Amino acid sequence: MAGLIKREDIEELRTRTDIKEVVEGYVTLKSAGIGSWKGLCPFHDERSPSFNVRPQMGQYHCFGCGEGGDVISFIQKVDHLTFAEAVEKLAGRIGFELHYEDGGTGPRREEIGRRQRLLDAHKVAAEFFREQLLTPAAAAGRQFLSGRGFDRAAAEHFGVGFAPQGWDSLLKHLRGRGFTEEELRLTGMFSTGSSGNRMFDRFRGRLIWPIRDIAGETIGFGARKLFEEDQGPKYLNTPETPLYKKSQVLYGIDLAKKAIAKEKQLVVVEGYTDVMACHLSGVETAVATCGTAFGADHVKVVRRLLSDDGSGSVIFTFDGDAAGQNAARKAFDLDQRFLSQTYVAVEPNGMDPCDLRQSGGPEAVRNLISLRKPLFEFAVRTELDKFDLSSVEGRVRGLRSAAPILADIRDNSTKVGYSQLVAGWLGIADPNEVLRAVNAAAKQHSRSGQAEHSAGKLEASRGSQTEEAPSNPEPGFSRPDPRDPAARIERQALEVVLQEPGVLSDADWLHFGEVQFAVPAYRAVHDAVRAAGSPAAAGSASLWLQKVTQETPEPLLPLISELTVIALPATSAESLKNYCVSMMRSLFEMQLTRQKAEKLGALQRMDPVADPEKYQLLQRELMELEVRRRVLREE
Repeated sequence: MAGLIKREDIEELRTRTDIKEVVEGYVTLKSAGIGSWKGLCPFHDERSPSFNVRPQMGQYHCFGCGEGGDVISFIQKVDHLTFAEAVEKLAGRIGFELHYEDGGTGPRREEIGRRQRLLDAHKVAAEFFREQLLTPAAAAGRQFLSGRGFDRAAAEHFGVGFAPQGWDSLLKHLRGRGFTEEELRLTGMFSTGSSGNRMFDRFRGRLIWPIRDIAGETIGFGARKLFEEDQGPKYLNTPETPLYKKSQVLYGIDLAKKAIAKEKQLVVVEGYTDVMACHLSGVETAVATCGTAFGADHVKVVRRLLSDDGSGSVIFTFDGDAAGQNAARKAFDLDQRFLSQTYVAVEPNGMDPCDLRQSGGPEAVRNLISLRKPLFEFAVRTELDKFDLSSVEGRVRGLRSAAPILADIRDNSTKVGYSQLVAGWLGIADPNEVLRAVNAAAKQHSRSGQAEHSAGKLEASRGSQTEEAPSNPEPGFSRPDPRDPAARIERQALEVVLQEPGVLSDADWLHFGEVQFAVPAYRAVHDAVRAAGSPAAAGSASLWLQKVTQETPEPLLPLISELTVIALPATSAESLKNYCVSMMRSLFEMQLTRQKAEKLGALQRMDPVADPEKYQLLQRELMELEVRRRVLREE
């Protein structure tokens, strides 16, 4: 087996890798002060951003879920990789050559992480499909694209390809590139016969779209039928694999992510050609689900990209038929998961964005999106269309059916406004009648929710009788009372030391090493800082921080990342320096005050007659401490 990756290569990789740039491949970050950035956490669903990144120190930390660490641990967690796989991925990203303890320059094929091998196979397959689109056998595929208004440049931009009609064209190609049978089975690109022994291409005689993750890695494919003799479905996607989870995948997200973050808008369409049509029409925020409805996992991806703070918009496009209305209703059920406003854009004649671009040009697609309607309005109108509103009975049933939808509106003013609109649509003279029905529906919903919550609590209490409660591995490291001024000073001083070690002079470092921290957790971090030695000797702040982390007890690693990324209260370089200096002076003064109190207590307990020399020594030491304290205040 190949040896471990050399430690010096890992440290060099950390130094060369910009953690902010890596994180921005997954999360939209906004400035949160000098040297600090903030966004929605990729590790848990949240409405307000609590995920912080501090590039100078190479660290991230989420104050919501507690996840934190360096760029390697970020890639490990977000992409579900081992440590070695994460290092290899980051090294490949910047073209950094890794060395191994056995003297090799890289891992042997059989030792490369499974995920990276699967990604490599998809990359090779995508290139193969693109090349095949240019062959004579792919004439039907090119005709399909041109018939929908897509030229060669468009096909290349989206990576569209063609799967030959043979049974094993791709299989032979990947085998020839050295991929093993086990790896090929795991890709989802191949099917097996009834005996399970013989593999053959899953995609044959089809137009191919590569499906990429948010970082631009190909993780699966979507395939469109071209020939009548093909007995398969119109669209065939990659099945669930270690890479491809359809409930979390959005086609086009890699191309749309920057526009989504910039414009704070996301457009959800139904198919691959619709995404292409939107992007080529100037709506570059369009994405599509892959063989499944837009769901809760998709919402998490979208909210992180939008930095979902209520100022963005999510626009769903659906056909006007029953299926489209049903899809819109499901989307409406997800509205409460967004802070951003949700809308629906339906073309009156039932045309999708691809058809619309062909008939009316790019402007028609842009107009469709600009003329969107609030999803609430669409959902209510769709519900009312089910009833005969010309009759009293129909209007009553329509009101009863629409009231729960209106009850779900978060903003009370919006709820009142829609109640007035519905009153007009139903011909009800008194809008308060609608509002009363809405409030009744809200109360009913609340009672149902409380019942479910109580049932859940009962179930949890039953479960807790059989499950062991998690134990605190280090009771001495419990969090201090934030109202304790001494604890607050110790914490803020550690924040300064870990984030801005260069601000401290040699004398400051000497004094800092002598401070006796009172809070056990902070004392352990202080010990780790002292054990790490001088930041100057480490070569860089991030490498020094790695040494501090290595010296820190494992239960306190989340605290280290928290102290390292929390924004310091400063708006300029000068104010930052002043704050750091002031904070260290406060720590040193507190230390002197503690020492004075200890010696004063000893002095008061002593009999000056029994031991006059020691009594005078304590008096001198007290005076020296007071002089040092006054000098410190005057600096």
